[in-house]
Amino acid sequence: MSERPIVLLFSYGTLQQEGVQLSSFGRLLCGEDDAMFGYRTDMLEITDPAVIQASGKRFHPVVSPSSNPEDKVEGKVFSITAAELQAADAYEVADYKRIEVPLQSGKKAWVYVQG
Repeated sequence: MSERPIVLLFSYGTLQQEGVQLSSFGRLLCGEDDAMFGYRTDMLEITDPAVIQASGKRFHPVVSPSSNPEDKVEGKVFSITAAELQAADAYEVADYKRIEVPLQSGKKAWVYVQG
């Protein structure tokens, strides 16, 4: 029996890409549109060759807290397993940290923000 999806993960960036999902989780994820408030998006240069290869991009979006609570970051929320969350941790470089945030939908999900 496979592990049941019990963890919510919000992605605003490369974790939405099919190639990243296949290389990180071994499957494609089904997500729902959602958003988080009080954060803004910037770009971060990635230097990890494995992450660049998986995403095909040297610059990835990164979010950080905003002084404007109306600022909004849109993305997708995915239901994943605890093991897949660990795989996402392995994919993200040290410039990111994982925190839990409330989403526009009322759900709480893990998200990677600027570390």
